[in-house]
Amino acid sequence: MLPRRYLPPIPALMALEAVERLGTASAAAEELSLTQGAISRALQGLEAQLGLPLFIRERQRLRLTPAARDYVSEVRKALHLLASASIALRANPTGGSLTLAILPAFGMHWLAPRLARFSQAHPEVTVNLSTRLRPFDFEAAPIDAAIHYGRQNWPGVDYLKLMNEAVIAVAAPGFAALAQADDILHHPLLMLDSRPGDWGRWLAHHGHPGLRPPGMQFDQFATLIQAAIHGMGAALVPTFLIQRELAEGRLVPVFGPPVAALGAYYLVWPKAGPDRAPLRSLRQWLATEAADMA
Repeated sequence: MLPRRYLPPIPALMALEAVERLGTASAAAEELSLTQGAISRALQGLEAQLGLPLFIRERQRLRLTPAARDYVSEVRKALHLLASASIALRANPTGGSLTLAILPAFGMHWLAPRLARFSQAHPEVTVNLSTRLRPFDFEAAPIDAAIHYGRQNWPGVDYLKLMNEAVIAVAAPGFAALAQADDILHHPLLMLDSRPGDWGRWLAHHGHPGLRPPGMQFDQFATLIQAAIHGMGAALVPTFLIQRELAEGRLVPVFGPPVAALGAYYLVWPKAGPDRAPLRSLRQWLATEAADMA
């Protein structure tokens, strides 16, 4: 356990964070429903406990020293973690909880239909879902694990492979038939903004390398799929996302069978993070689900 002098009272840390963010003790006092005198005493006590000045006092304003600004950045993270832990405890007082960052399409079509089985197997664990489209810094976000698509290029994390991906070129019914793959270049193309090279790889697979055609970009598959359904162009879409649309005839293949994609789906979690029981349970369950699909 750290010495108490390195563990200042939370009210003093909240006062420090508010003054840094709002710029004055009076504004911090109003936000925290305290008097300005109480804020000043809290800051003076914090300086005395730490044994160094945190502010440069200039008339009516308090300006943090450079070292104090760095300190407040870490304090803000710690306060956020404490608040998140308290919320998680209140939400599930009898068990553990974890927050999982998901990709929207994968979460809707692959993960969500399976989560009921996890809840049945682990009723003591609450899984909270948060959308993230790209890799992020686990240290700066209150997230325990994430679903990642691509290669194993996320620094500082461990990986559990969930599934490979195959993509298929599709369009609305009535799309002109293609005699060969590069005829697609005469039509509007739809693509995900995070995968701008997909059409080039698809064309290379069909014998037309070195091409990187432009197209209309989307940030999520859901809107891209709807655009294709409504006749806006041809789209490259993971097969597992459009089984219903293909079965119902709202989308049709335009050329060739599905093609293996460059990336795969992974569960990732920080190497340096605590190995909490809820995360272990989720990892083990997802490993079983992935093995059943292999």
